[in-house]
Amino acid sequence: MKFKFMAIGAALLMSAGSIAASAQTLSYSDAGAMLAKSCGPDIQKFCSTVNLGNDQLRQCLLQHESQINPQCVTDYKVAVASIAKRVAAQNSIEKVCANDAANRCQGMVPGDGHLLSCLVTAARVVSKKCNQVITDAGYR
Repeated sequence: MKFKFMAIGAALLMSAGSIAASAQTLSYSDAGAMLAKSCGPDIQKFCSTVNLGNDQLRQCLLQHESQINPQCVTDYKVAVASIAKRVAAQNSIEKVCANDAANRCQGMVPGDGHLLSCLVTAARVVSKKCNQVITDAGYR
């Protein structure tokens, strides 16, 4: 049952539009667990026959928004914002950390996995912005 709600949470997150980023990022697993806890009963009550794909679950919850536990609505917004921030950070590491990589990790190229490891290891001498984007991306 818990796995079903985690899958539902992941489906909700994948189908969501962008929302302003929050202060910290959640993993997909943590976001799914949070949504399973606060939204699970409402999903079972109002949307148990809805397919997970094609944005149908999110649309069902929106149709019943006035009847849904307010914590579910809040947690959903937090989860979507957090995952959006995580994805944006993952997509921007190469750009944000370019100077740090050139100065601290010579000879390593983006995409080989060693560059990120080098930047994480050199955290004490890497710029604040680079350290923050690595953290927001969920790599530490």
